[in-house]
Amino acid sequence: MTRLPRSAPQPATSLTRDLNAAVAASLPKRDTEVELAQKGQLVELPADFTVERLGGHLPAWDLEPYAFLTGDAPDTVNPSLWRNAKLNMITGLFEVVENAVYQVRGMDLSNISFLEDPTGASQEIVVVDPLISQECATAALKLYREHRGQGRTIRAVIFTHSHIDHYGGVLGLFEDGQLPEGVDIIAPEGFLEHSVSENVYAGNAMQRRALFMYGTLLERSAQGQVDAGLGKTNSAGLSGLLPPTYSVTSEVAQPGHVVAFGPVNLEFQLTPGTEAPAELNFYLPDVKALCMAENATPTLHNLYSLRGAQVRDAKAWSQYLNQSIEWYGDRSQTLFASHFWPRWNTKATPDAITSFLTSQADLYRFLHDQALRLANQGRTMTEIAEDLDQVVPESLAGQWFNRGYYGTVNHDLKAVYQRYLGWYDGNAAHLHALPPEEAGPRYVDAMGGATKVVELARQAFDNAKSAEDYRWAAELLSHVVFADPTDDDARALEADVLEQLGYQAESGPWRNFYLAAAHELRTRTADGTPPDLPSPQIITQPVLEAMGLEMLFDYLGIRLNGPEAAGHPLTLGFTITGGQPDDPTQCTVRLRNGVLVYTPTSADPERSDATYTLTRAGLNSLAISQSTPEQLETDGALTVDTGTLEPLNILNGLLETFEYWFGLTTP
Repeated sequence: MTRLPRSAPQPATSLTRDLNAAVAASLPKRDTEVELAQKGQLVELPADFTVERLGGHLPAWDLEPYAFLTGDAPDTVNPSLWRNAKLNMITGLFEVVENAVYQVRGMDLSNISFLEDPTGASQEIVVVDPLISQECATAALKLYREHRGQGRTIRAVIFTHSHIDHYGGVLGLFEDGQLPEGVDIIAPEGFLEHSVSENVYAGNAMQRRALFMYGTLLERSAQGQVDAGLGKTNSAGLSGLLPPTYSVTSEVAQPGHVVAFGPVNLEFQLTPGTEAPAELNFYLPDVKALCMAENATPTLHNLYSLRGAQVRDAKAWSQYLNQSIEWYGDRSQTLFASHFWPRWNTKATPDAITSFLTSQADLYRFLHDQALRLANQGRTMTEIAEDLDQVVPESLAGQWFNRGYYGTVNHDLKAVYQRYLGWYDGNAAHLHALPPEEAGPRYVDAMGGATKVVELARQAFDNAKSAEDYRWAAELLSHVVFADPTDDDARALEADVLEQLGYQAESGPWRNFYLAAAHELRTRTADGTPPDLPSPQIITQPVLEAMGLEMLFDYLGIRLNGPEAAGHPLTLGFTITGGQPDDPTQCTVRLRNGVLVYTPTSADPERSDATYTLTRAGLNSLAISQSTPEQLETDGALTVDTGTLEPLNILNGLLETFEYWFGLTTP
């Protein structure tokens, strides 16, 4: 292989070319998904389509960098992923059901859908899953209205589940980001709790890892990011959140129970613990259309997301898909979702919808049951993934819509094991294993030093007969890098190895993780200095405003340096003004035993170190380190009722800010 400068992506090795050629030869010859992806297209987005970011220099969304996605797959991209990347470039406004359901696809990772009055008597609409960024949601609504009528007004918005690509752009639907009177925000029960816990409590780590998963910092090219597996990538605009005004409960979510929002009649199915902890499907009885949210799309999905998330329940996922068939299968003529393209029953394929749902239900159940079968035989998580990776029945694996563009059989099997048995495999040698910074130097010394280990890895790479040789080389080199992050030879070679694994990956997230890791090894300084890039705002003001007081103080508890706080017991009383109607106006916060304990009751001034009156806006500002107690007092947002400002300063000094650019492939 001709070596380019170490900072540059390398070409495909002969092994990568052979492996990708073998994939191309094994793919199904007929691809009916192409017809489905094109069907109903009313307006195609221009190849250079861009959405400008409010108050920013970089666009919130840009399709132009993907212009290279034409023709056959190059050697540096798995041909199946290349095919998926091209299908995700079929963009624009689509008619899903005439005069009833329309979608904009290709303006974000997810789709936004618009539900109309099928009788045509009303101009009110229901909007489904308004993307990640408000700029993109605004652009999508504009495109829809240009072709379906400027007089279309929003009666309700549905958040199908608690992931940001299904609610983050909601403020872009309304003038000045304010929810008009009479407009409902519909979400499954538990939505707000789970959207906050996933995107706030672990938000810094999750968003950092998401940069790798979606290839955010990678060049869009045949040697870089080509797709995210579920869509092109995440948009980069402003995100927000509006709390639900209508929560779909189990009493509401029953077959045949119709709820009307303006002219749109809906039936709901709750599916907690599937693709998201809080999720729902819904059915449009007037037009026989079923929305599967993100529970059934033309890819094997994640039972565990590589960005980090709660492990999902494969058995429940399968059961809810079977329930969808039972409730709606015979009544549905159209199926659509918030990613990818719809499906329709036709004269040629009268059972297309039930066949699709049945196949995906059985796929998740197969992974669940077979992982546990082998676990009960004593196989460990990694062994199970290797045992079953290539033995999924052809009746399932041979379907285009079951291929691993987003999830993979390998890491989904590991997720099943983790859900039931956790991280520990039962081997006592792994019970208290050394962290990589400790293990790395010991491995390197035991193998004869860094030079020797790098040479062994180079031999495995240069003489590789299979991808397993590349995996072994990566493992060796990771030990060297964690032993000595200044070892340029090890870093460069590990980058080359991981890059080839990325070129071979069918999964968009796997490719992106491998290539982002290679990029980090080639560009990150040895001392771990963060790149010269701004850190994103993890928690936006609209998200803060949607959080209840208990959620907000829970987040402060996560920021608390517990070991330090253990030496500073405190009791503080707060009177909060200008908060949410359902929130208490008084609360007590205690520091004890290194934890922050919130109680929604008033504090006894005689037993408190201090009591304060604080505006909710001021508390929000304090929660994300935008203001100090002194600044809040000066601005009139904080008043000391009893005691002094010092106890609050002590608490504030114990709250850590999170460094965003921590290393993932390096120490």
